[in-house]
Amino acid sequence: MIGGALLFVGVSSLPALADDGKGITKPPGRAASCTPCHGLNGEGQPVRGIPRLAGLNADYFERQLASFKNGTRRNRIMLMIASDLSDDESKALASYYAGMMTPKPQTTPADRAVIAAGAELAANGDPSKDLQGCGQCHGAEGLGAGSDFPRLAGQSALYIEKMLRSWKAGDRKNDPGGVMADVANKLSDDQIKSVAAYYESLPIAAPAPTPEASKP
Repeated sequence: MIGGALLFVGVSSLPALADDGKGITKPPGRAASCTPCHGLNGEGQPVRGIPRLAGLNADYFERQLASFKNGTRRNRIMLMIASDLSDDESKALASYYAGMMTPKPQTTPADRAVIAAGAELAANGDPSKDLQGCGQCHGAEGLGAGSDFPRLAGQSALYIEKMLRSWKAGDRKNDPGGVMADVANKLSDDQIKSVAAYYESLPIAAPAPTPEASKP
């Protein structure tokens, strides 16, 4: 069983940990149901609003699995999957996806004016609503910052829209300090669409480092 095997994995054995994560995404592993939705390489399905997992910060990834378990994120399918994973399996899965550098699937680009409006919002926010730019937390290029602010570059626009609306409706409640709920409630529908389109349009850069990899 993978959970037992992970007891012998040292914190510096990131390749081994990622291999364990890869193993449980293959039948009969407990996370074999990841790939039909999120893709063989974590690329997601942008046109269906199924998120990209490749390159997500490992701590952030683990926290999302925990949120599905405790109900601060609501999704029936993800609740079943996350509840079946041990803490060690969640850690291995997070390490596996964090180290992936998967190209973006081909999508139809949004209108250039919509993307430009999203770029302006991401960079400068909306002073009339006391709203700071998304890049203040998620980074100037949408590459994320630590475990609280995930990588948005290359993420599905439909997924970003869906999450912003979930925060707005109060269905998602796992943002530190309620920051995202506050942001989402200040955004108009057009602003949600434009900022989501902008982030989907951005190129994929280097994967977010795992916590152990960032240590000297």
